[in-house]
Formats: sequence, C-alpha cells, structure tokens
Amino acid sequence: MDAFHPDLPGHDHGSGSAGESTTPLRARLHHIRADALDGDTAQTGGMRRFAAISGGSVGSERIWMGQTHVAPGTASSNHHHGESETAIHVVKGHPEFVFLDNSGGTPEEVRIRTSPGDYIFVPPYVPHREENPDPEDEAVVVIARSTQEAIVVNLPELYVLRTDAP
Repeated sequence: MDAFHPDLPGHDHGSGSAGESTTPLRARLHHIRADALDGDTAQTGGMRRFAAISGGSVGSERIWMGQTHVAPGTASSNHHHGESETAIHVVKGHPEFVFLDNSGGTPEEVRIRTSPGDYIFVPPYVPHREENPDPEDEAVVVIARSTQEAIVVNLPELYVLRTDAP
C-alpha cells in the first residue's frame, strides 16, 4: 500500500517492510490498482469475476466490489447471489441480463439489454444470468454487493422467485 499520513494512530513513520503499513485495515484508505484485482473469488461458468474490495482485501464489513468480464458470444451459467443485493454498472460492451418474471401469472423470460453507463439492480436470491451477444468484444461490468464477500449460488436453470422466498 502506498498510503501515508503522519497523524494516523499507530503510524510508525516508515519502520516495517516496504509497501506494508502497520496501521489497522479499518483506519486507512486503500488503493487497489486495476492490475491487482483478485481472480480468486466465487465464479460462475461463462464469466470471470475479479474482486477489488472485500473483507479479505481491505477489511470491509458490509460491501464487496469488483468487476466481471463476459467473453464474446458467451452466456454465464444461471445463478443468484443469496442474501446479497447487487448493483451493476456497465463499463464496456452491451451485456444482457436475463431473468424470469411471473408478474403476469405465467413465467416469461425477460432480457434487459444494456449499454456502457447503464446500471442494473439485482435483488437478493433472484436467479439470473449475464450474456454477451457481441461476437468480437468482451463485456465488462463493475459490481458492488451488500455483503463483504461475493456470494454465488450456481443453478441448473432459471426459475421464478417464490413470493414467500427470503
């Protein structure tokens, strides 16, 4: 970490290993460089997730943030994110988000087509998948979750969330 402030409690003005700080994780800002994202996080087939902010990386207690890459012409597996609320910001490409809607009494597949700059909100437990119909360019999105780690429950198929579900 490259943070320095002489007034932080416990700051030892340079003693310790190079690049390390003795300041507790929750008493300083954290800079996670784009080339330092961690691919060792929960995954779903057809996409690749990279963690930036997590309980393990920065000591966060109520948020996880990272990015997802969906290869050209690829669809992820069906999945949900358990108790976590998920906010998605489209950075690159035109990914599509697919879920089943039963508001009309009959389950109907809904496909949300997005563009860079768009946002998507995924409520807890809602089964969905991401698709990238572009045959040449990957889609990239930034994700924020209301839990400190990425919760991913992979599913064999989409289904309608029961109204009495958690």
